[in-house]
Amino acid sequence: MDWQTLATQLFGSNHGIRRDGDFLHGDVVFDGQPLAVIGTTDHAPIGVQLALTQARAVLDMLAQHPGRPLLLLIDTQGQQLRRRDELLGINRAMAHLGMCLDLARRRGHRVLGLVYDQALSGGFITSGLMADACDALPEAEIRVMRLPAMARVTKLPEALLAELSESNPVFAPGVRNYVAMGGVRRLWEGDLAQALRQALADAPTDDQRAADGAARGGRKLAARVIHQVLAAD
Repeated sequence: MDWQTLATQLFGSNHGIRRDGDFLHGDVVFDGQPLAVIGTTDHAPIGVQLALTQARAVLDMLAQHPGRPLLLLIDTQGQQLRRRDELLGINRAMAHLGMCLDLARRRGHRVLGLVYDQALSGGFITSGLMADACDALPEAEIRVMRLPAMARVTKLPEALLAELSESNPVFAPGVRNYVAMGGVRRLWEGDLAQALRQALADAPTDDQRAADGAARGGRKLAARVIHQVLAAD
């Protein structure tokens, strides 16, 4: 689904969300209450400029609209693979964006992520996975690493990883596998406005992803390991 269709279904034709290049931003009214919207479109690569632009928008919201909920609309191919961005410190720019979102959460802003098209690697980690909860449309595509790249990193045969991906969501791309692992809380189906209404109403205040992954059978050990580490402290 393109961002304009999504925005119209959620907020009506006069939604007020604007596009500047690959950057989406605006303040909308939902159920009579203001809601900030920040996002990306056209499978945007997240480079230094786009990461800092999003971070600036988050900081402006913190300064001008304390407590306002934030919806992140996510469509990204991941970090910008360009020498210029590497030399400028893309890792620090993306970490800055993630910290700004974390600061918003700590200051009482409900931060929701919605993957409406594509979410890959670092561009997803520093946006949707930094939210209180990240949801997705059923047709969205989510992955952090393709199997060929995973084979190069792990030194395992790609055929073995492909076999493992059939039974273990950790090795497999796809939005439903991320639901199973707990990275995506739920899929928005049917009435999208009602799905947003529910997401705002029951956004968690603590990180439930490991517990969700264990309950859904997608990440069986993460919650147990976290518990053991905390108990050891």
